[in-house]
Amino acid sequence: MDKRERALQAHKDWQGKIEVITRASITNRDELAVAYTPGVAEPCLEIQKDESLAYEYTRKGNLVAVITNGTAVLGLGDIGPSAGMPVMEGKCALFKSFAGIDAFPICVDTKDPYELVDVIYKISKSFGGINLEDIAAPACFEVERRLKEMCDIPVFHDDQHGTAIVVSAAMLNAAKLVGKKNEELRVVLNGAGAAGVSIANLLLDLGFTNMVVCDVFGTIYEGGPANTDAQRELAKRTNKEKLAGTLADAMKGADVFVGVSRANLVTAEMVKSMSDKPIILAMANPTPEIMPEVALEAGAYIVGTGRSDFPNQINNVLVFPGIFKGALSVRATSITESMKIAAAKAIADTVTDEELNPEYIIPDIFNPKVTDIVAKAVADEAVRLGIARI
Repeated sequence: MDKRERALQAHKDWQGKIEVITRASITNRDELAVAYTPGVAEPCLEIQKDESLAYEYTRKGNLVAVITNGTAVLGLGDIGPSAGMPVMEGKCALFKSFAGIDAFPICVDTKDPYELVDVIYKISKSFGGINLEDIAAPACFEVERRLKEMCDIPVFHDDQHGTAIVVSAAMLNAAKLVGKKNEELRVVLNGAGAAGVSIANLLLDLGFTNMVVCDVFGTIYEGGPANTDAQRELAKRTNKEKLAGTLADAMKGADVFVGVSRANLVTAEMVKSMSDKPIILAMANPTPEIMPEVALEAGAYIVGTGRSDFPNQINNVLVFPGIFKGALSVRATSITESMKIAAAKAIADTVTDEELNPEYIIPDIFNPKVTDIVAKAVADEAVRLGIARI
């Protein structure tokens, strides 16, 4: 079978990648009386008096909702909530496999961001955290902003911030490898949707301040006629020379290309126009902006993609299990910018100086140390900020 047939057959055989199992033994009347009526009334009454006891008497502290409306699913676009279910199930399976977190897929049939916020808020009491997934820009920005204001549990849009964190970790190590300070690297970022805007903001916070962002219309600059609200804010912090032009124009003399856009947008000639030892992080999936062998032949020093069949796989699996494990472990009320920075640095530091090389700037996604290292960094930062509840 080819990959497509194999994937379809596997999903048909599985009939879902997750299942619910009971943690309570219910094999006789006495066990039933403790786990359900009448015994279950006792924790209910205690939680009624003190809502925080839900963390003690229920599974809330280890439950994450993985929520989509199916408008931007895994590079497939607006395919609807039902078609997004296999991806949400997959994300839940990753939560369990990499962090031991129980996660539930929830697919909401609405494109109205305010209705989506209302639905998520009204079910939020069941969970210790909310992972937003595959919600199209610009609605995703407003959905996350409003939920963070309304909910007392962490809300995290992984397409935005998980991507930003793992890219930032790769960038920190790439900068170290080429021997340049963060602010010395001229960065060109192509793609200014949900992921691109978040990547740009986190890289700026980490000191990569010499940056030009591009979208389908070319470079983004203050006063650009096609700027969205998010891009207008980004333009205030980037492209200080107000370069107006194409992606090819922006890449001339650049040190770094970061792509979260579309396949085959970058040519060998564009790589050759960059500075010495160019860094190429081409993360369009399944086909990157430029294939690694083409980039390397054109003179790239470091190449990373989102794919598992090439070195330097830049994958969110390095991020979200540890982020949530750390936040849940201390019952953090939110996930802040400094917690994201702590996570990026923790992932980068997992690669030792002895291991660091052009084909290994980011840890392998199956490195068993990563989740716990990220979790500790996130939990420690939550405690330092005073937003931990234990």
